[in-house]
Amino acid sequence: MTTTLRVVMAQINPLVGDIKGNVELVMQQVRRAVAELRAEVVLFPELVITGYPPEDLLLRPSMQIRVEGALQQLRQFSVEEPLCRGVDIVVGYPFQKKSGRYNMAGVIRDGELIAEYRKQRLPNYQVFDEKRYFQPGGAPCVYDRDGLRIGLTICEDVWQEGPVQQAADAGAQLLLNLNASPFHRRKPSERRELLRHRAIEGRLPIVYVNQVGGQDELVFDGASMVVDRHGDCVVQMESFTEGLCLVEFSGDGNVCDVISRQPLADLTLEASIYNALVVGVRDYVDRNGFSGVVIGLSGGIDSALTLAIAVDAVGADRVQAVMMPFHYTSAMSLEDAEAQARVMGVDYSIISIAPMYDAFMAGLETEFAGLAPDTTEENLQARCRGVLLMAISNKKRSMVLSTGNKSEMAVGYSTLYGDLVGGFAVLKDVPKTVVYALCHYRNGIAPVIPQRVIDRPPSAELRPDQKDQDSLPPYPLLDAIIELYIENDLSADAIVARGFDEAVVHRVVRMIDRNEYKRRQAPIGVRISQRAFGRDRRYPITSGWSLKDRF
Repeated sequence: MTTTLRVVMAQINPLVGDIKGNVELVMQQVRRAVAELRAEVVLFPELVITGYPPEDLLLRPSMQIRVEGALQQLRQFSVEEPLCRGVDIVVGYPFQKKSGRYNMAGVIRDGELIAEYRKQRLPNYQVFDEKRYFQPGGAPCVYDRDGLRIGLTICEDVWQEGPVQQAADAGAQLLLNLNASPFHRRKPSERRELLRHRAIEGRLPIVYVNQVGGQDELVFDGASMVVDRHGDCVVQMESFTEGLCLVEFSGDGNVCDVISRQPLADLTLEASIYNALVVGVRDYVDRNGFSGVVIGLSGGIDSALTLAIAVDAVGADRVQAVMMPFHYTSAMSLEDAEAQARVMGVDYSIISIAPMYDAFMAGLETEFAGLAPDTTEENLQARCRGVLLMAISNKKRSMVLSTGNKSEMAVGYSTLYGDLVGGFAVLKDVPKTVVYALCHYRNGIAPVIPQRVIDRPPSAELRPDQKDQDSLPPYPLLDAIIELYIENDLSADAIVARGFDEAVVHRVVRMIDRNEYKRRQAPIGVRISQRAFGRDRRYPITSGWSLKDRF
């Protein structure tokens, strides 16, 4: 006898810690899924009840009480909501058992928790530290739905061998996989290839539901999908967008096939990174209650891209751009900053830093007597700008978006309490070469960044005729070394062995190592690589580690 099943993937954006709000969101989406799509199973992301990652909120004594209350509310809802009777609501949540705390998935139907699964593979690498909070499960979970055998797994369970095959051996014909899988620029293709392999291994279709939205440094891109038992991706949802997607299955007691066919091409690399940055800024600003954002618009490429992202994230009416010129600011910078601000329709103001710089220098005259000018005076310019931006932020409840990129952050080409001030560093994980690519991408949608900003050599304009390459290797070379050293964890010797100049490599590596103290004091920013500064890469500030210590 053939059984058909209507599964709806609920790709939503829960808020970490907002258990009441997340439950309301789940119930709202179940109502929609049933009313609009005639869902029989509605599948939600991993830990949807608490949001992901809840981090040390899991250690709060009241967490278990709140989770139990949320599950009880969902059980009552499944009985009291007439449309939802007989519907399987599949949600993720943490739960404290006598043997420990588990990352769990449960199936609620008609007031009962009819099936429950404990995540077996706990990731403890890159941004993940689930072993700090959870105990691993050890058993599969397969339940019956009208004669069709459905297995449950959670996120990392499909990234490692074992759980999928275990579910298949237990009789599963269809696998539901709940996810909170953060974005990085190579992640979409990695996921699809992984799911292809697991589906073929288990000889069953996999429904992969991922959350969407920004959570501090992390951005979740959604891109929920279904692969059939042959490993082909037959359904994929839009990335970076909330929504519901119906998938129909047909099972005959032995195998389960996907009836639906809605494949969707992946976004280009530039489009996916740009969307991740927009979503990360939007959710961070909105969920932390800021009225808007303020940006120091210098006429350079980094602040130009940051302004475009900010407008796309929160709207022009919530963005203020401030040009803060000094003696070394070129006419071109002034013209280009104003041109972009006008095109993008943001509030634009000009505040010269010359009077306050002069006041600081007058106050420091005795301290600096007999000492030659150096980077101190350059840093003082940056700090004057930082003070202005933070004062505007305080007064208007707008968050400062800092504009430094990953290349600068890596080698310390930035000023503490100057261009490093702010609440969120939009480009913190975006190398300079990618900044250029994203500017071209955004101008391809609509020309908002003046071409001169893209074409001119980058400069901090802190001294006459200054260029970034006076202090740094060319950005293509610098970015290549940074990627090998930070993201690929290669040693200096291994990088040199790949054909890079030894003196340049050693210089860059020394700059990276000695500037950890700056990165610790910098704002958080959107993660788009496999190794971002922050929760991804935790190096000591005080350290005797040295290139010289080789045996």
